[in-house]
Amino acid sequence: MIGITRATTLHSMMSRCIALFAALLATATAVAHAQTDYPSRVVRIVNPYVAGSTTDVLARALAVGLSSRLGQQFVIENRPGAGGALGTAAVARAEADGHTLLFAPALVLSVYPQARGADTGYKPDALTPICQTFTNAMALAVRPDSPIKRVGDLVAMAKQRPGALNYGHQGPLTIPHLAMEEFLQVAGISVADIPFRGEPLVITDLIGGQIHIASIVLGSAAGQSIRLIGVFAETRHPAFPNVPTVKEQGYDVSPASFGGLLAPAATPAGVVDKLAGACAGAARDETYETVARRAAQPADYYADSDAFQERLTRDIERKAAVLARVKTQP
Repeated sequence: MIGITRATTLHSMMSRCIALFAALLATATAVAHAQTDYPSRVVRIVNPYVAGSTTDVLARALAVGLSSRLGQQFVIENRPGAGGALGTAAVARAEADGHTLLFAPALVLSVYPQARGADTGYKPDALTPICQTFTNAMALAVRPDSPIKRVGDLVAMAKQRPGALNYGHQGPLTIPHLAMEEFLQVAGISVADIPFRGEPLVITDLIGGQIHIASIVLGSAAGQSIRLIGVFAETRHPAFPNVPTVKEQGYDVSPASFGGLLAPAATPAGVVDKLAGACAGAARDETYETVARRAAQPADYYADSDAFQERLTRDIERKAAVLARVKTQP
């Protein structure tokens, strides 16, 4: 009797094991099949900024190369709001199948979750890097007829006329905003900040005379009727060789912005690898390179997923220190 009971129990356990194995095999087969067929429909790339911004123009150029390589249309969806956090949160919550992606600067992960906490709706590890396709220097700009010719002029004027000057930027806690605030701290001056909803509006109001100074992404200056007085970089940019860096003018501030294509964190590795391979080619296509040059991109704007992840990890640590300084300001 005992022998029959044990045999029955053993048979039952074996049946459950076989069923479990079959289920796991079916799941693995389905995942592999999905990865092989990816993409199976139109892929949305969310750009969390307004149309016409630097990231928007670059994202549209990259989408052309991705579409041609992966056989499905990659379309750009602009979802501005909260400095980029709104669109980022939407992608972080999206189904992790590679059909909803994000094209954005690293700050949406390195700055906002640390500065705003749970209000962002996502954590720094909510997205996985696919490829870095841009790196931007920041710059200070004025109207062509402004009496401010150099960074020193700005500092002198701010000290002579406390509270009289203002500056515009593309939104709170964006890199142009943080770069300017870090500069103001180093220079020991106070200039009122005016946040905008996107960089095109900043430049429009600068040209129109509504603001005195603009802290912008360097690439946004191309073709604009503005004058650059300093670039936040270690060395001068080849596209603007006559514009001195802020650092060489005596103020050691040189933050940069970088970013590219990201996917929800749970996206299957096979899908991420497929996207990364396509991105490596798309980022070097003539279409993208032409737009990248116009946006003042350096030669090393591209990086693979591993390098992108490493740089993002370092940026999260560095931004924590910058944010601590900003929060302690009166």
